[in-house]
Amino acid sequence: MSHVVVEREIGGRTLRLETGKYAKLADGAVLATYAETTVLAAIVRGEPRPGIDFFPLQVDYRERTSAAGKFPGGFRKREGAPNSKEVLTMRMIDRPLRPLFPKGLLDEVVIQCWVESADGQNDPDVLAGVAAAAAVAISSIPHNGPIATVRVGHIDGQFAINPTVAQLEYSDMELVLSGHKDGVNMIEVGAQEVPEDVVLEAIKFGHQHILDIVGAINELTEKAGKEKTADLHNPSDELIAEVRAAIADKLTEANKITGKTERGDAVKAVFKNYLNTACPEPTADDDVSYTKYLAIQDKRKEIKTCFEIIHEEVIRKLILAGSRPDGRAANELRQLTCETGILARTHGSATFTRGETQAMVTCTLGTGRDEQIVDGLGEEYSEKFMLHYNFPPFCVGEARRITGPSRREIGHGALAERSLKGVLPSPEDFPYTIRLVSEILESNGSSSMASICGGCLALMDAGVPIVNTCAGISIGLVEENGEKVLLTDIIGKEDHFGDMDFKVAGTREGITGIQLDLKTYGLTPDFIAEVFARAKEVRIKIIEAIEAEIPEPRKTLSDHAPRMLRTKINPEKIGALIGPGGKNIRGIQERTGANIDVEEDGTVFISAVGGGKAEAALEEVEALCQEVKVGKIYNGKVSTIKDFGAFVEVIPGQDGLCHISELDNGYVEKVSDFLKVGDRVRVKVLSIDEQGRLRLSRKAVLLEEQEQGAGESA
Repeated sequence: MSHVVVEREIGGRTLRLETGKYAKLADGAVLATYAETTVLAAIVRGEPRPGIDFFPLQVDYRERTSAAGKFPGGFRKREGAPNSKEVLTMRMIDRPLRPLFPKGLLDEVVIQCWVESADGQNDPDVLAGVAAAAAVAISSIPHNGPIATVRVGHIDGQFAINPTVAQLEYSDMELVLSGHKDGVNMIEVGAQEVPEDVVLEAIKFGHQHILDIVGAINELTEKAGKEKTADLHNPSDELIAEVRAAIADKLTEANKITGKTERGDAVKAVFKNYLNTACPEPTADDDVSYTKYLAIQDKRKEIKTCFEIIHEEVIRKLILAGSRPDGRAANELRQLTCETGILARTHGSATFTRGETQAMVTCTLGTGRDEQIVDGLGEEYSEKFMLHYNFPPFCVGEARRITGPSRREIGHGALAERSLKGVLPSPEDFPYTIRLVSEILESNGSSSMASICGGCLALMDAGVPIVNTCAGISIGLVEENGEKVLLTDIIGKEDHFGDMDFKVAGTREGITGIQLDLKTYGLTPDFIAEVFARAKEVRIKIIEAIEAEIPEPRKTLSDHAPRMLRTKINPEKIGALIGPGGKNIRGIQERTGANIDVEEDGTVFISAVGGGKAEAALEEVEALCQEVKVGKIYNGKVSTIKDFGAFVEVIPGQDGLCHISELDNGYVEKVSDFLKVGDRVRVKVLSIDEQGRLRLSRKAVLLEEQEQGAGESA
């Protein structure tokens, strides 16, 4: 294969796609470079696993720290399990690609993306999406693409394509968009209450650049693409027709049952009865050869596949006829229930129930010591807000193995986190570290949106002064032969057999989060605008339900939450606060029971659980670090007596000289006649010289007091 290179200018930087030079044993391999960031993507496929009845696509994305000239953190200097950023990028690459592979493809397909160079400004995630799409396009694996992925920012009212890390600091929206020549098929948004019309314009803007990248991939495919081949494993039309004739009517009746469990049991019964009648399982008494046994198992698997096809047909026909599985109208929201303050010792807690989906969310407030440190390809930074989402087997009535967080749990948690981040107060206004944990107790669709609603309730219950009330809703779609139905608040069956799961979160003012999962080919801007209008209408209803439970954030924090106070000291006083070997700051912490953190600019954070502890520590810190001011009167303590005057400590660690001539209004023969070591004396600061030495006066205080007394007598 010859070395082929295609280039396009995207956002003022060159996108370079090349193949035929690296990883030549892969079915398709592309090295994609954007500015100084480079990702290698390779795709391979193998024979289907025996007995498999689904498409086993695997997408793997890894960020090599060597790409940024860094060593992996920790004791082991080798990358290990994928971190959250890598998992989220795998999902971002997978979601727009997967629906465009043909039905019946059961080949083992693996796409691997490795970041080989990272310039610290151009995030490699969207570049990996482009590289993966290009590798798929030039491979022999059939795919209804190509697609491309871009990021869009919104800075000072202007859209920016693939904004740098520095530019995103000033953007009120981060939109990641995938699409093809005919429309959009994946959207992810995190925003700060951006209006729907602005988000729609951003989608249009991003799609124009997607077309440029798709053009580059098409050019690469024309020059280096392989012939597409596939052995698709679909049941015969005759078998599908036979199974349809036998069970379609029974399935229709079973799917008119409104309860999830009852409906599921009825559907399973239809399937089992037909399967055991049409192709019974051999028993121990049957004289069946091994070859015949395998043939029977293959036939049962084919019937199972037919059943899924017919079940999908039945559900979709019912919906298009105006009958949803749970009996609701197409634009009807399920019944809502909101509760707050349900747990005694958490800092904030809530449950949000929508139909058969229920989330219990807790809020924990912490200090700067609780921040999440993130060490990736860029500069190390810390996160002050976290949302962790848990989806246990019992929430769907299943018994299965319990492991660590799945990719789905990480993805749903990230969606809820970025949707709520847009309404959080600034760290200057609320310096706490915040952690939300969403436990899904029941699930029948849109548990991530329930996590957003429950998270908003828990934040308000904890007293977090959020900017606005936030809620989320999912809009579904069933489209067949030009007829389409939008579905408000989809349930599990509608998600599984429908064409779209379009999740939109936000406030009354605008959008804070979006995630689009699409099974159909693509969406147009006009259709997306229709979805936005439906989602906003429902979102406001949910916000009203939330505010009926708790109209605004609580004015006080839980007694069990830490109290955080903040003060600012002169950076030159940091050493005095810490003391030799940390003696001073450690002493304050031991005496008061508070924790003290000092930043380089002199900001001091004081936290403690329990009344009065933080306040006591603040008083000691300010006393130790206060600045002496000329003209101010202090109640000082005599530390040393000399013939020429007395040294008086006006604040801890800083004293000054009160000369003998400044001790009294009259003549002073001996300092000891007026003062002794340990006396408290009120002195006024007359001046501070360049070396920081204080000149004090007791006489000036006496004169002021006499003048005030004379004025009061008059």
